[in-house]
Amino acid sequence: MFNGVMLLWWILTVPSFLFVAIDVWRTPAATVIKWAFIILVAFTGPIGAFFYVLGCREPLSGIHEDYVSVRWRQVMGSTMHCAAGDGIGIIVGAAIGAGLALNFWPDFLLEYTMGFGFGWAYFQAFAMRNMAGGSYSKSLRITFLPELLSMNLLMSGMLLTTRFSMRAIAGGDNPARPEFWFIMSMALIVGFAFAYPINWWLVANHMKHGMFTVRKEPVPAPSGRQPVDAMPAGPPPVQPGIRAKVAMTVLTFAILGGALLVVTQLALP
Repeated sequence: MFNGVMLLWWILTVPSFLFVAIDVWRTPAATVIKWAFIILVAFTGPIGAFFYVLGCREPLSGIHEDYVSVRWRQVMGSTMHCAAGDGIGIIVGAAIGAGLALNFWPDFLLEYTMGFGFGWAYFQAFAMRNMAGGSYSKSLRITFLPELLSMNLLMSGMLLTTRFSMRAIAGGDNPARPEFWFIMSMALIVGFAFAYPINWWLVANHMKHGMFTVRKEPVPAPSGRQPVDAMPAGPPPVQPGIRAKVAMTVLTFAILGGALLVVTQLALP
């Protein structure tokens, strides 16, 4: 039964990946967003492809700006960006940790460090540096806290999924087996669901970007909208105060700590 479900998942993943990998280049989104969708769909298959069509793919020519401006699509783009960047780092860390037969805590620290490091240093700060005026160091500063909060929730969901699944599924902790990669796919989907609420808060409070449009040639904008591929002119949007940021940081670490407590008490040998 399980092998049949896993086989069906990979069968559906292949055409989903090919569709997105080809079609996404016709979508007027930033290059990093396109690569994020390709990476995401490689692990989340038809679910990732569904997110792409529902949240980013331009349904009619010239309306992408309005289409992605809805808050839930903005949050989907923000969460997808996190899941692709942090998620690939976590998955690579998990594969390395399993290959080295690391114990739980070294393995967890490796996954967390690689996930946050890749997601923050490249997928956020480097890829989005134009939104910080082209300065990589400034981009690192302004993206650190949002990426940290999002990473904590993504890691919580993935940690709970992988540890309980690997205990229950034979071969699930072996990167040379398809069971391992199936578990990682499911973990990334669960991590996405965990990270969505905090990304809603981050987008709503102007601490993370959502989905946005980048065109080679401008299109008429009768509604008076402005391009959103650069920081808007004028004063920056007001962000939450330091107390709110500290409270959300404490909350996300508390959730991650709760996930660690559950795993160490119930999912480890």
